[in-house]
Amino acid sequence: MTDGTALAGPDGALRCPWALSAPDYVAYHDEEWGRPVHGDDPLFERLSLEAFQSGLSWITILRRRPGFRAAFADFKIASVAAFTDEDRERLLADAGIIRNRAKIDATLANARALTEWAPGELDELIWSHAPDPAGRPVPKTLSDVPPVTPESTALSKALKKRGLRFVGPTTAYALMQACGLVDDHLETCVARSAPGRGGLGSAAGARG
Repeated sequence: MTDGTALAGPDGALRCPWALSAPDYVAYHDEEWGRPVHGDDPLFERLSLEAFQSGLSWITILRRRPGFRAAFADFKIASVAAFTDEDRERLLADAGIIRNRAKIDATLANARALTEWAPGELDELIWSHAPDPAGRPVPKTLSDVPPVTPESTALSKALKKRGLRFVGPTTAYALMQACGLVDDHLETCVARSAPGRGGLGSAAGARG
């Protein structure tokens, strides 16, 4: 049993405990989680995958990410917005993704809604909710990582107000962590000081 502090991996480096719970997690933790993500299409992908993760473990989504990308046209907003009823039926039959009707419909509806936004507007809205890093204590254990924050609640409300679905406060915080709006790598985690992080972290409540 872990006490929630960073654990040594096979290479001896300390990492957030969830990063060592499955081999697939290590590269994601080290190279992606918590690093700044910009661009409407990349953020749409992260938002969509976090929505599909709701109620599931993140490893389930991570292992299917290639399948999701193939099924959803690499999450290009304009392409997904143009999906037809035939595409919807194809998605519902695709074993390479999570075949949840409500989440599939939400993804398609979100893409259509986002085509009405100005280029860069999704990026701007999401990043406008990034908290001041100076006002956030560095987490020492997993218990120091919140499942939601005032900023994620505000982001959820802003996205819902603009017509997006499956963007509750917990999903919004997972997005903030995954895309580098916050850095929830533990204090002694090797990834916290990795080059190229830009000082800024997803795994809401830690990737389960």
